[in-house]
Amino acid sequence: MLRLAAASLVGTAIEFYDFFVYGTAAALVLGPLYFPTVSPLAGTLAAFGTFGAGFVARPLGSVFFGHIGDRRGRRPVLIMSLLLTGIATVAVGLVPTYATIGVAAPALLVVLRFAQGFGVGGEWGGAVLITAEHAPAGRRALWSSLPQIGPPVGFLIANGITLTLSATLTDAQFRSWGWRVPFWFAGVLAVGGLLLRARLSETPQFRELADRGDRAEAPFAEVVRGHWRLVLLTAGGLAVAYALYYAITTWSLAYATERLGVDRTVMLGCIMAAVSASALVTPVFAYLGDRYGRRPLCLAGCAAVALWAVPLIALLHTGRPLCMVLGFLVATLAFTTMFAVVAAYLPELYEPRVRCTGAAVGYNLAGVLGGAVTPLVATATARGDGPPWGVAAYLTALALLGLGCFALLPETRPATAEGPLAEAAPA
Repeated sequence: MLRLAAASLVGTAIEFYDFFVYGTAAALVLGPLYFPTVSPLAGTLAAFGTFGAGFVARPLGSVFFGHIGDRRGRRPVLIMSLLLTGIATVAVGLVPTYATIGVAAPALLVVLRFAQGFGVGGEWGGAVLITAEHAPAGRRALWSSLPQIGPPVGFLIANGITLTLSATLTDAQFRSWGWRVPFWFAGVLAVGGLLLRARLSETPQFRELADRGDRAEAPFAEVVRGHWRLVLLTAGGLAVAYALYYAITTWSLAYATERLGVDRTVMLGCIMAAVSASALVTPVFAYLGDRYGRRPLCLAGCAAVALWAVPLIALLHTGRPLCMVLGFLVATLAFTTMFAVVAAYLPELYEPRVRCTGAAVGYNLAGVLGGAVTPLVATATARGDGPPWGVAAYLTALALLGLGCFALLPETRPATAEGPLAEAAPA
């Protein structure tokens, strides 16, 4: 079980490395390099627009790969999604700038970012189901939380490389070629991940479905007909988690460096400190999810975001590293409270025949609602010299939406330590 969960964690870290490295580049360099004909603010918005294209693609990828996962097995999804995302990420690092090929440059960015998102849309469902469907019921949230550590680890690797390059290269060197290195490194990581995942076995529950001939013919159609309410509620509930995470890791990086004059290296260090804490406490919150239930932790996380949104923005606006780290740290703990248990919670809401599609679509649709538009909304509302209270209001509104959605969802924690995943809750 440990080897299987570790393989899922490593693969998820690699795929989300690919996804996050683009967000960092969008915040730091893509605007002037690929959108030089507009103002700096408009260039940042345009760069974040290409960033959002990856989120728009994620639900589409979850439908495509979810179909494969529910029809052909969870394991093929892990191989195909990692291969697609890795190729697209390396290609981003090869795209010439606007000065070289004109409007074709930003167009290529959009296409490749879309391909990245399409692959990541399939990654999450396959990775968490490989773990969740092998795990014992009484420790399902704990084991399923290991793939959830992958995104923070991927973020730390992506930003660690960027931080090293930023600290060792001149600004001209970084903007000329240094920012491309993390994209090229994705190819090395993808090869390692593919070798590791090739050794994974299919889950017992899918093998049982296949033996019984009970696989869904059209998984997405079944989800839309029978579980649409679950999809909308999970998407609405998790939107705040995405919004908060990308407000910290992407928007705040651009805001602090461009508006507050904070050094790029200092800002990356502040964000990485908070994300590191998130990775460390994920198993702790997952253990609490096994002990007290999935829904209570999701409700607690939403409430914490609603209470902390204003202090977060106030601390960020100081531009002082210790204040920003404090703001980010509490915010990421609120995010992790939800994030640690959803890898068990969402699969448990769906019956096995449509589990890969249903869980992945709800999870990735939340990414569109929260992750895709957050840097755009935050950048557009953060005007003037005062603190960007519009961002705090936006996060608070999504937190209240999340509270309402999770309140309407059922609890799924198994009553005993034995037995299969919970059957589908009423839709």
